[in-house]
Amino acid sequence: MKPLFVKESNLGLKVGLVALVVVGLLVADLRYSQLGTARAFLDTLLIPVHTVADIPAAIGRWQERHLRSRSSLMEDNDHLSRENLVLKGRLQQMASLQANNARLRALLNSSALLRDDVLVAEVIGVAPDPVRHQLLLDKGGSDDVYAGQPLIDADGLMGQVIEVSEFTSRVLLITDATHSVPVQVNRNGVRAVAEGTGSLDLLEVHHVAATTDIAEGDLLVTSGLGQRFPIGYPVATVTRVERDPGQAFARIEARPAAALDRARHVLLVFARGDVAEVNAEAGAGG
Repeated sequence: MKPLFVKESNLGLKVGLVALVVVGLLVADLRYSQLGTARAFLDTLLIPVHTVADIPAAIGRWQERHLRSRSSLMEDNDHLSRENLVLKGRLQQMASLQANNARLRALLNSSALLRDDVLVAEVIGVAPDPVRHQLLLDKGGSDDVYAGQPLIDADGLMGQVIEVSEFTSRVLLITDATHSVPVQVNRNGVRAVAEGTGSLDLLEVHHVAATTDIAEGDLLVTSGLGQRFPIGYPVATVTRVERDPGQAFARIEARPAAALDRARHVLLVFARGDVAEVNAEAGAGG
């Protein structure tokens, strides 16, 4: 009679031998790295197996990429559109900040060339009446601002302070119809008076003899007469000179040098001795 469990014991022996071989191979690989070449060869042989095994996952990825629902695509498109709009809005703000930066640098560079002390101010208001060319600044009496103080930007004269409160001041622009400023031609020193016309891009020079040496393109600067504006600040450039043989005076038009309708930051000019005079007057009044 044959024993029933002979094959079982042989199978166990074989499994044990295989396990010993596997353990020996693992130890040899870890300790001596002798099986690297064989393992690389086996990995190469198993590439087709891996490729076949990855087919279901690849099909799933393809379906996810190409067979998405219409509603999902529309939702993604709407989300990207909103995100693009937000980014465009931020880009516009960045462009504005860069432009303000450039204007401030130009303003500071121009102040470095002045002989007088200056105070940077910001325009916080504009007169609603189009006939009145006035600005409201964020600097006032607490900053030693005073009535009659000149105001300039990076390019030239803008006007003068006409009202001062504790923390703000009001400025009359040179183009206001009630404003006039003594000027001289920078080329030859001819003196005249430039008057506002109510238009932000136009000044008129009156009472200049038709025979006076003044031409288109001449730069008009402050002459210092009247001791209101320091001498030498650019005021305007002559754009038109009309001489009528029957008239004693020429008709002269000029374009202001300053950016009267665009400047955001401006300079209040303290001529030498202005602050001391203001403080002295304040002390005498107290």
